[in-house]
Amino acid sequence: MDRPLLIFSGQSNKPLAQAIAEALGLPLGKSTTQRFANDNLFVRFEESLREGDVFIVQSLTPPVQDHLMELLMMVDAAKGASAARVTAVIPYFSYARSDKKDAPRISIAARLIADLLQTAGADRVLTMTLHSPQVHGFFKVPVDHLSAESVIANHFATRVDLENAVVVAPDAGDLKRASSLARRLRLPLAFIDKERVSDTEVRVRMLVGEVRGKTALIVDDEISTAGSLVEAVEALLQAGAREVYAAATHGVYVGPALERIAQSPVKEVAATDTCPPKEGPKLKTLPVAPIFAEAIWRIHRGESVSSLFT
Repeated sequence: MDRPLLIFSGQSNKPLAQAIAEALGLPLGKSTTQRFANDNLFVRFEESLREGDVFIVQSLTPPVQDHLMELLMMVDAAKGASAARVTAVIPYFSYARSDKKDAPRISIAARLIADLLQTAGADRVLTMTLHSPQVHGFFKVPVDHLSAESVIANHFATRVDLENAVVVAPDAGDLKRASSLARRLRLPLAFIDKERVSDTEVRVRMLVGEVRGKTALIVDDEISTAGSLVEAVEALLQAGAREVYAAATHGVYVGPALERIAQSPVKEVAATDTCPPKEGPKLKTLPVAPIFAEAIWRIHRGESVSSLFT
């Protein structure tokens, strides 16, 4: 606990890293990332890390491979600079979707990324809302898996009249997450059974639960192309929902996402700033720097982080 606490950032989400550092009352550490003419990356810390408790903030947002390689090089450089401990802070762990071998001759990429981080020298990992929580088990180093549920719950409680609302899971895989939020808000639960047609398209097969005349609150772990979201909104309105709001931990918003949301009848789409925020008339950003700052402080002090998991 006597080791200096040092916060550094990769290139993927410096505003979040800066907000975390400010919440801790610390300056954001100085580092340099350059790209050579041959496309190789070069990473260097511009201050001493010796015997420091180093936290490196890097979301795996597009371009994912560049940000992943930068993170690996920063972890390796920190260990080589005699840091006492290096924690990879990955607010958005994109490869968490690739958690099993569900087709022939494919890589379980989430396990591979876990191996790479450990080989680079990461002593522990801090992340938020993994798409597949079992990815936690791919690591042989401690993993602290934070939740944005309290932030999303507070958002809905202040934006929506909860007297006649229902929490909706956009697919069966999100049912546990939506159920936890429904209990927190003391609301009924519904879920949508969907079929994935492609990486960007889904088809709704069935809606389970009563939504007629209610305000539907969709909760998801991430919004990528927004295909699942817009199909869920249409299904809920056709089933008689009065209006639809949505919230997710990770607002990735790639491809046609922003256009789809703008054209959708959804009232509002909120996401935390684990990914760099995008601008749009229906988009809302929910800050999570205080949660990460509290987790980092507790890890640094050797205190329990479990209360931040829900």
